[in-house]
Parts: sequence; C-alpha cells; structure tokens
Amino acid sequence: MEKITVEKLPITLTQFLKWAGLAMNGGEAKALIREGLVSLNGEICLVAGQKIKTGDVVSIEQQSFIVEEA
Repeated sequence: MEKITVEKLPITLTQFLKWAGLAMNGGEAKALIREGLVSLNGEICLVAGQKIKTGDVVSIEQQSFIVEEA
C-alpha cells in the first residue's frame, strides 16, 4: 500500500484521484468512479464528491493508497 500525502484535507474523491495521478482530469476521475472502479475503505464508492480524510484507503485497479495530510 502506497502512502499519498495531501497538503490540505478533506478533499473530494475526484480531487484525490487527480492529486495522486490516477486520473488526468476531473472528467476522467468521475468516469472511473461512475464505473465502479474506485473503492474507499474497502467498499465501492460511486459518489464523486465523497470527502477523503486522513487514514482513508482509496483503491483502484488492485492498487491501494492510504491518505495522509502534510
């Protein structure tokens, strides 16, 4: 599991996917979420505006990332 440090939390799931380099833009991030490819803390998350906080685990395509605040 890789740690991703974000400067300011909370952020939305869409913003996190862009920050982590998992999506090139907001439209791509929303598409990944809408297609059910993104999990938050072990459960598929279909809410693009879901708030992400320290300690959350975001998973996509068998990669998992734990969120930390800078």
